[in-house]
Amino acid sequence: QVQLVESGGGLVQAGGSLRLSCAASGRTISNYAMGWFRQGPGKEREFVAGFNLRGGRTFYVDSVKGRFTISRDHAKNTVYLQMNNLKPEDTAVYYCAADSSSVRTGSPDYWGRGTQVTVSS
Repeated sequence: QVQLVESGGGLVQAGGSLRLSCAASGRTISNYAMGWFRQGPGKEREFVAGFNLRGGRTFYVDSVKGRFTISRDHAKNTVYLQMNNLKPEDTAVYYCAADSSSVRTGSPDYWGRGTQVTVSS
């Protein structure tokens, strides 16, 4: 199985940027569809961005398209989420996830513990 550890969260002003990292261990990320989810205060957890299993396609929730970019570094076995032009509504705990088939549907097999992102207005 794979273990996932997120980092890079923090407090940023609206319009600012952050880059989240998800370091995987145990197995290589090429074995999984990888993605990011978030859960804001009082909200349900939602899919944010992800790769399909082969890694050739990326997917984003509409609210982050054009602002967030998911990427990966196989040599470092790490997935990133670059977040630009952050808005207060992006405030959430961000979770890295991995699944053996699809990270977009259902509940991914593996989760990190999350990293807090807070965007001040």
